[in-house]
Amino acid sequence: MGDSARPACASRVAGRQLVALLLDAAGVARPQAALRQGRVRVNERVVQDERARADPFRDIIFVDGRAVALTFCRYVLFNKPYDVMSHFTDAHGRATVADYVPVPGVYAAGRLDRDSEGLLLLTDDGWLIHRLTTPRYGHPRTYWVQVEREPSAGALEALRAGVVIKGGPTRPAQVALLPQPPDLPPRSTPVRYRKSVPTAWLQLTLTEGRTRQVRQMTAAVGHPTLRLVRVAIGPLRLEGLGVGEWREVRDEELGLLRSALDAKS
Repeated sequence: MGDSARPACASRVAGRQLVALLLDAAGVARPQAALRQGRVRVNERVVQDERARADPFRDIIFVDGRAVALTFCRYVLFNKPYDVMSHFTDAHGRATVADYVPVPGVYAAGRLDRDSEGLLLLTDDGWLIHRLTTPRYGHPRTYWVQVEREPSAGALEALRAGVVIKGGPTRPAQVALLPQPPDLPPRSTPVRYRKSVPTAWLQLTLTEGRTRQVRQMTAAVGHPTLRLVRVAIGPLRLEGLGVGEWREVRDEELGLLRSALDAKS
């Protein structure tokens, strides 16, 4: 194992990574020392610079003449139910991701509120978590949102242009009025209905993730959110996952994610 207390893993979506980190992900003791001592080779080249990088899918790393075997990060998609916390522990005994996903060492790359539902990406890839949760990279997230009353064209345009909420104006968003309600299972706690107040469904794609942002945005244009379901994180989609179900991210999905991340670099 490397110098860190917790074993590292090699990202499957980051492209070129520090050779020292990849050595750590291979269980090499004291990676920086191995580099300084000239014991590390990337393909045919001896590497001693601690800032050197390599692509774990294109390059072969050798230590003392032997190719190393990397431990790669894990990537899990989870359809979070209503009334479940996005983390793995809760001091108040509320339901958490740990009640559904028996995968140790992964964390949510962007949270969902307790009263929101849908797609969570869980991973131990710290690089990816940083990229997806840092606002300046502007990675898209798509939601289906049930609101009170059908928004006017003016309200939709206001959401597209950006509205002022707590923390300042929002970035422009992609917004569409869905022609019919999406095919979703009933929520575990039924949505509050009023016979005199119709509802509508919107599809919103945001490139930032402030606390309760979608709810604040729809409230700002006079249409409170009744139900909120995240259906996509970039190219990763919710389709095929039942409520409370999880699965590993497929290789082709990781390829799409890597391409999307490269485009944002």
